[in-house]
Amino acid sequence: MSIASFSAISSHDLVTRRYRHLVNRAIQKPTTSKTSTDQLPIQPESDNHHSWRSISGGLNLPSTISNLLHLSAAPKALPVSFDHDQTPIFSPKEDISSLRSAIHGPVDWSPLLDPLQPSLRREILKYGEFAQATYDAFDNNPVSEYHGGSLYGRSRLVPLLGLSHHGYSVTKYLYATSHIDLPQWLLRPLLRSESRWCDESNWMGFVAVSGEAETRRIGLRDITVAWRGTVSPSEWLEDVQSRLEPLTCADDDGALVEKGFLSLYTSRSQSSRFTHSSASEQVMRELLRLVEFYKNKGEEVSVTITGHSLGGALALLNASEAASLLPADVRITVISFGAPRVGNQVFGDMLKRRGVKVLRVVTKQDVVPKVPGVVFNEGRKGKGWEWVYTHVGDELTLDAGASPYLKRGVVDIAGFHALETYLHLVDGYEQVEGRFRAGARRDVALVNKATGLLREELRIPACWYQPENKGMARNEFGRWVLPRRDPEDIPSPCAEEKLIPPPPSSS
Repeated sequence: MSIASFSAISSHDLVTRRYRHLVNRAIQKPTTSKTSTDQLPIQPESDNHHSWRSISGGLNLPSTISNLLHLSAAPKALPVSFDHDQTPIFSPKEDISSLRSAIHGPVDWSPLLDPLQPSLRREILKYGEFAQATYDAFDNNPVSEYHGGSLYGRSRLVPLLGLSHHGYSVTKYLYATSHIDLPQWLLRPLLRSESRWCDESNWMGFVAVSGEAETRRIGLRDITVAWRGTVSPSEWLEDVQSRLEPLTCADDDGALVEKGFLSLYTSRSQSSRFTHSSASEQVMRELLRLVEFYKNKGEEVSVTITGHSLGGALALLNASEAASLLPADVRITVISFGAPRVGNQVFGDMLKRRGVKVLRVVTKQDVVPKVPGVVFNEGRKGKGWEWVYTHVGDELTLDAGASPYLKRGVVDIAGFHALETYLHLVDGYEQVEGRFRAGARRDVALVNKATGLLREELRIPACWYQPENKGMARNEFGRWVLPRRDPEDIPSPCAEEKLIPPPPSSS
């Protein structure tokens, strides 16, 4: 099964009528007396005694779902002076080199999370935007001859996506095999059309390195790896107990990780020009090259790995391998968004021993971080629990209900999981149980790029982000065609083998 068709789709494509009915019933307030049958969790459709109440043994199923997703129907007032289109979207970038040990170094993150330290917030948003770039640059047009690749060449990705202000340059693109053994709850069951560039590979992300100005600002040379995930968790509510298997590069025989994630990270395809080597081999070759280059210059180096959804799972596997192969003084950090559980407790303990610092950004209403495994997996240790999934690292917990800009009392599994929703909530987060930050600057319209979560009063269309005319343009004869790409934007295995030198000192 192909993993190329990871696209943003509406919640109508994601949730069955059964789940939507359950949650809609869960957020409706009863209007009748206590004894009225209208107060039953779900009305029986007939006189059949096998109703939801009798089947569940008294379990209030809609209430359970509502509590699980932290839904609320009570609306919040929009800010009195709402002028989202009249304010700058970027916050000032101050020098944070004095905080490098806390943000990029070995110091524990916990003291910075509640309340959230403003500089750390901006760094989280920076890496989140790198993860978002892997979606925005992904060619998901099924009729494109380069379907499954990147829309832009390496030197053009950062400027064309408006990320130049972060001060990084892309040095390497990463690819993975298309046909691997991922769990069914992760894949969207769509067929991938044949593409001229490669049917066996998918573009999965990139490696980038900070330029001189950004390096001075943060206090060290930062090498970033951004992994693409999936924003179509149409079957994450099914088959949530997946398969764990031993991690071959582990220094502990008991370390187990999800089979499909590991397969995607380590598989090769001899029939593909892009994946003769695995994603693991591609990324580690580039990390070793860059680390050696900058350490030979006497610089302090950090590696920050980010990803959303499936990309967050790949980030953990990448960090585990990097910690075992890179010099011990290279700090390795993972900042993930909406990531699933990846392995067992032994795997998590191994990451901690290797000095990997992990921050998981999680939204209460998102179901993806709750799988695979069962909700009460966390904290289970000892004999008999080695095959149980558990999360790793510190958690920054967001609440969609805190934002006055988002709809209330709706179930939108895709919307709650979307990375742009996460970045909106990070921008507004100050502390646990706190109000949405008044000084949040990130453009709220981005939330509706691929969802419809924004309130109707904002007059921002749902799912508005798409190429103009879906990529079609008039040719010299006045006919509508898909135009030819700039040669630099055409995926090329030769170009991928060519090493890009680190950014010049003037960057």
